[in-house]
Amino acid sequence: MISNTKEKSMLTLLLKKGVRIPCPESVEIGPDIEPERISGQDVTIHAGCKIHGPKTLIMPGTELGYEAPVTIDNCQLGKNVRLEGGFFCESCFLDRAGMGSGAQVREACLLEEGARGAHTAGLKHTILFPFVTLGSLVNFCDCLMSGGTDERNHSEVGSSYIHFNFTPNQDKATPSLIGDVPKGVMINRKPIFLGGQGGLAGPVRIGYGTVVAAGAIVRKDVLRESTILLGHATPARSMPFHQGLYVSVKRIITQNTIYISNLIALRRWYLDVRSLFMTHDPMETALLEGAVEKLDKAIAERIERLGQVAKRMPQSIEIYNKVASGHASESVIQKKREFSEKWADMEHVFKDGLDRKGDQSQEDAFLSIVEKTINEKGRNYIAVIKGLDKMGSDTGTAWLQGLVDDINKRVWQMVPGCKI
Repeated sequence: MISNTKEKSMLTLLLKKGVRIPCPESVEIGPDIEPERISGQDVTIHAGCKIHGPKTLIMPGTELGYEAPVTIDNCQLGKNVRLEGGFFCESCFLDRAGMGSGAQVREACLLEEGARGAHTAGLKHTILFPFVTLGSLVNFCDCLMSGGTDERNHSEVGSSYIHFNFTPNQDKATPSLIGDVPKGVMINRKPIFLGGQGGLAGPVRIGYGTVVAAGAIVRKDVLRESTILLGHATPARSMPFHQGLYVSVKRIITQNTIYISNLIALRRWYLDVRSLFMTHDPMETALLEGAVEKLDKAIAERIERLGQVAKRMPQSIEIYNKVASGHASESVIQKKREFSEKWADMEHVFKDGLDRKGDQSQEDAFLSIVEKTINEKGRNYIAVIKGLDKMGSDTGTAWLQGLVDDINKRVWQMVPGCKI
């Protein structure tokens, strides 16, 4: 009865603020909602929606549940966000981001300006840069995608696409980098197209301008830019499978390190660059804090997943010795042993990277360029970043890439047997 009273009073308060709730008796507003974090300006909450979580933020112009009921749990929604229907938890949507009905967006997702998905898309620990678009019936977890310049020239994932992020060894050290952070944040790169009814077998990396034909499964990196990858039938064959036997430790370390260092660079971008576009509006501050929180969770998740594989190396060595029947390669064993024994040091480098800022002179030069452009053009993030000349964007890319390279180098030095 008490919670019922609280819920009714919260609804009344939101209606008085100006929130449009056409069918208030059907809407559930949790008692933990902070009313000052929900704007009353052009916000519409349609019938059947559920809004919960003390960290939930709803900024002006947002519309929830036009096609089907929406459940929100501790999400931060920027201006003019449209969530047509589905479940959204512990994720952040920047201005004009949107998802179609039937979506399931779980924790640590970050959709930047204008990023969107059609109906029935499933995301978790996924980061989409501005304007990246997902088709329908997409499962796209544990990956970051950038590329493109605007609403008409954007990276896209075709319908019925999947990122395979769980291995037969039951691990998720499989994040895929479609584009990257140092170049992608500049919003001036060629778009990437992943054709429908296909997939990525993570972890893989995809270069800008890549076109993957419909139906193709990407199992290896496609790093040469402006490349088209055609699908081909995989011949049917059988071979022994030994669960727990890892055969490509170097690849696992390489791909995961590059992914984590890119996330760290993106976090630095939010702290030092995105923050320049914030006014003193508490809602804008809360939105930035929400985005950084998602990046912190994404980084922690990737470190934990890689660490789980490192802890399995002694078992992998044991299985390998049995399978090899006296012909085991000492170099293979050494790689796995180094990975296991040096994991604590590798983890420390990742966590230490959170406090690193890269080359200070490069950062200062870039921030000076951005601040000058803001003074000339205002605080429109997309307009300012896209409006940078080549020298300006190259300066920012060099700064972030230097941070990525520094973290990679320090991690890889821990496992010299892999010769990365």
